[in-house]
Amino acid sequence: MKFYRTINILTICLSILALVACTENRQKEIDLAGEWSFKIDSLDVGVQNNWFNVTLGDVVKLPGSMTENGKGNDITVKTNWTGNMWNDSLWYKDPKMKKYRQKGNVKIPFWLQPVKDYKGAAWYQKTVVIPEDWNNQNINLHLERVHWESTVWVDDKKVGMQNTLATSHDYSLTGVLNPGEHTISIRVDNRIKDIDVGKDAHSISDNTQSNWNGIVGDIKLSVSPKLALGTIKLYPNVSNKTVKVVAQLNNSSNAKSAQLIFQAKEKSVDGTVVEAQKKDIQITENKEVVLEYNMGDNPKLWDEFNPNLYEMQISLQSDAGVDTKSIDFGMRDFKAEGTVFTINERPLYLRGTLECAIFPKTGYPPTDVDSWKRIFKIIKAHGLNHMRFHSWCPPEAAFQAADEMGVYIQAEASAWLANLGDGNPVDKWLYKEGEAIIDAYGNHPSFVLMTYGNEPSGKHHKEYLIKYVNHFKELDNRRLYTSGAGYPYLGNMDYYNHRGPRIQGWNENLKSIINAKAPQTEFDWHIFIDKTPMPYVSHEMGQWCVYPNFKEMSKYTGVLKPKNFEIFKETLEYNGMGKLANEFLLASGKLQTLCYKADIEAALRTKGMAGYQLLDLHDFSGQGTALVGVLDAFWDEKGYVSPEEFRAFSGKTVPLARLKKRTFKNTDTLLSTIEIAHFGENRLQNVTPRWSLTKPDGSVFDEGSLDKTTITIGNGIALGSIKKPLKSIDKAQKLTLNVMVNDFKNSWDIWVYPEAKASIKSEINYRVASKLDAKTMAYLNNGGTVLLNITKGDIAPEFGGDIGIGFSSIFWNTSWTKEQKPHTLGILCNPEHPALANFPTEYHSNWQWWDAMSHSNAIIFDEIPKLNPIVRVIDDWFKNRKIALIFEAKVGKGKILFSGIDLHTDIADRLEAQQLLYSLKRYVASDAFNPKITIDKNQLKKLLKY
Repeated sequence: MKFYRTINILTICLSILALVACTENRQKEIDLAGEWSFKIDSLDVGVQNNWFNVTLGDVVKLPGSMTENGKGNDITVKTNWTGNMWNDSLWYKDPKMKKYRQKGNVKIPFWLQPVKDYKGAAWYQKTVVIPEDWNNQNINLHLERVHWESTVWVDDKKVGMQNTLATSHDYSLTGVLNPGEHTISIRVDNRIKDIDVGKDAHSISDNTQSNWNGIVGDIKLSVSPKLALGTIKLYPNVSNKTVKVVAQLNNSSNAKSAQLIFQAKEKSVDGTVVEAQKKDIQITENKEVVLEYNMGDNPKLWDEFNPNLYEMQISLQSDAGVDTKSIDFGMRDFKAEGTVFTINERPLYLRGTLECAIFPKTGYPPTDVDSWKRIFKIIKAHGLNHMRFHSWCPPEAAFQAADEMGVYIQAEASAWLANLGDGNPVDKWLYKEGEAIIDAYGNHPSFVLMTYGNEPSGKHHKEYLIKYVNHFKELDNRRLYTSGAGYPYLGNMDYYNHRGPRIQGWNENLKSIINAKAPQTEFDWHIFIDKTPMPYVSHEMGQWCVYPNFKEMSKYTGVLKPKNFEIFKETLEYNGMGKLANEFLLASGKLQTLCYKADIEAALRTKGMAGYQLLDLHDFSGQGTALVGVLDAFWDEKGYVSPEEFRAFSGKTVPLARLKKRTFKNTDTLLSTIEIAHFGENRLQNVTPRWSLTKPDGSVFDEGSLDKTTITIGNGIALGSIKKPLKSIDKAQKLTLNVMVNDFKNSWDIWVYPEAKASIKSEINYRVASKLDAKTMAYLNNGGTVLLNITKGDIAPEFGGDIGIGFSSIFWNTSWTKEQKPHTLGILCNPEHPALANFPTEYHSNWQWWDAMSHSNAIIFDEIPKLNPIVRVIDDWFKNRKIALIFEAKVGKGKILFSGIDLHTDIADRLEAQQLLYSLKRYVASDAFNPKITIDKNQLKKLLKY
């Protein structure tokens, strides 16, 4: 029987190959890439004046955009942008920005600036010659990605109009494109007209990809028989090892019968060929054929660890000719099981980032697979397995790359709307857009999640989305659906994508968890998960900023230029801090990484949580310039955290430690419960977790192991506890707690301060004061030494009193959020400075600075240019003010160490403040305290409110 079955398979294979070979002898495609005639239709008169009958006078190259071809308008103050500006609109009237509003020097801070801009109609025209053997065949014009509305004429005949954003525009030219020479005219219009998806939707916005006009990707004519294969949908069924094939046949022939041949082949070297199946069918106009295809006894499954792909080859043979298609698919079953996702019945955890259509060189997304493979390789190197496409849907190449790389995709139907469901034309269009996305990309196994778009609102948006979700769940069950990325909650959703689980949220300012709660690693998000009866994915988690990386400016060699970076750099240099740019980047980058680690670990500690979507692993170029990435806009590293370091707290297997606090007295005992989040391919059998406490020089303070165990797939898995007395530590120092499980290691810094401190010599030779009152000033003038630590709120508004300092980095950016706090990016200091000798620190913020930053005043010292603070605060890049936290100076005959940190209020309950005060006292009492600059007493007094 096996012999005859093998012969049958070979016979069918040879039949398919023979049919394909017959058709390949005839030219099946005409590539239309290259030069096209072109004309801008800024007055919108092209249709009225029959430009399809006129030879257009200009020339461009397609695929490409107008901007790439140097066509359009120069950027001016009157440029009509596609994107809301919020607080960025101040640029138009801010006196400080006046020089950037001048002709020849227009520089905008809200997003990357295109070299040219155009919103309106433009015409593209090409002459083609159709071969004789295309006569009496179906002819299709394929435009892979158009931005965005296209209208097509062949000679003087209008063919139609299409306006999808996410999928190709395909026009049937059958009957109008006969053998011989013809002119194809395409009018492309990138204005927002009756279909308004939202000015900030990344499918169209100048915030990110830019609102470009053009055609990119494949541009071609193709031919097929009058009876041809249309849309093919493949529905894998892992449990019974079959694939349901739903094939749409497009018929304009006289054929009465046809034969379909289906065969799957594993897409790998020497891949398995599955037995083919044939189906004889009778033809009655257009027809849908459904077939259950048997994948054999042991089909390979697709997931992030084993992205096994198959190719389904389909051949349709009739009297009209032979038509063939090859479609990639994967055997996978992606489900919601309670509050978690499973793939092929194994739990998975989505560790994702966003892609917001940020492509600075072209201004539009790449349509080649290699470009997307590079991006997915980078996110996987950082421990991630998922990408959400915020309010847009990527081209075919992205899905293909994700299939091959094992990345889970959430695609969106191109919108970000505030009036969803109000009866506007976009409401119906979104159904069409969603269906087009499923028809085009639905067979890709990587395509596991879908929504209408981002953060909807409006009086009727909930009612609209209930129907929208129901429609798509009934239409296609190969993925899971939610209402909108962000909200609202609806009972019929498959999963909830919401912003609740974040340590800093919109408008929380300094009341957020990271800024209002003392450092610890115990909390999680069970409060959200326990009341949500479906998988919960954290929406846009993170949004932690870093200072601009001015070294990346040379990379912007394409159509989008970093004029925003130029403004920020020029401002920094004008304020005399140009040499500090790289130090600001690295120091703020260390704080940014620390914030992301805290966010991600809280999510991984939450048992039953389904995943998170970061905003973002790489920089977001718009909305005021949101430098939220540990990678730049090109997905390149910035120099302060490696993929390996990031992956340690974001990867498939992450050891976790629950700590009630991060700073200890040496009379304390370190207590920590250890657990793990493990979402690898298999269980970890018979492992012995290990731990160590190491010093900054790498030496081991103590180490040990936990009980041997087998770790299942999931999180909240207890491994044991650590109990270590700290009494042997006799001087302030940082220790690092490391937990290792096989090759997976994660770490947490802690600080230990001795309760009994060595006495300070010469304590009678200086004073500690909290007010710069007349008595203290007189003491200074007479040669006294003063350690001044003021109360929070004492600094005058014009000298920093209005600056909101917290521990964390800036959330999103201060411009777009209209000055939400915190306003700063952490500290920069010299850790070797003797003032900090007893307060161990790096050059950047770490958790031992949380108390200080929570009790701090920012001190602007722009009027004291020679001052070099002991500890400075990094300002936001829009203002670039000189900000000190601790500085020293000569005043009159005396010396002052000025601390903007309150080191007196409730100090008995503030261990870190006690240690920092002790360190500063030792410094002012030492011979090392010898300030180099002099500040006039009146200049000093001006800093204060009183």
